[in-house]
Amino acid sequence: MVDEHGPAIYRLAVSIVRDPALAEDVAQETFIRAWRRRDTYRGTAPVRHWLLRIAHNVAVSTLRGLREEAHDPRTLASAPGDAVENVVADRMAVHEALARLDPLSRSIVVLREMEDLTYAEISDVLDVAMPTVKTRLFRARAVLRGMSGLRPGGGTGS
Repeated sequence: MVDEHGPAIYRLAVSIVRDPALAEDVAQETFIRAWRRRDTYRGTAPVRHWLLRIAHNVAVSTLRGLREEAHDPRTLASAPGDAVENVVADRMAVHEALARLDPLSRSIVVLREMEDLTYAEISDVLDVAMPTVKTRLFRARAVLRGMSGLRPGGGTGS
């Protein structure tokens, strides 16, 4: 289960807490909680959705418990070389763009764009209404397009 779902849980966690080390803690706590509450899994949705919901809740709870701001991605160490610098710069840009979104919108973007979940699956994972998912995703994409220099109303839409 860890091998299969760990990367998705980590990506969701890091998108919310914005700190790689803290995201690892969130992922670990997610699996601990899932193990302890395995008898509550009803089997009505895929295990992945159940785990992502737990991960989202753990990450949001972790953020609520923190008083100080999460580490800035610019503080991450990088190896020398143009290719590595470009990758780091691209990742920093993504982190900075996502950081402008609220935690729920960040989660929705990550689940849709990185995990390829459908609107219905995101609604189920995050326990929010599907119109909320669609609205938040639409607004988040507009913010992200605006940051990349594209016209917020342009593009292919939601």
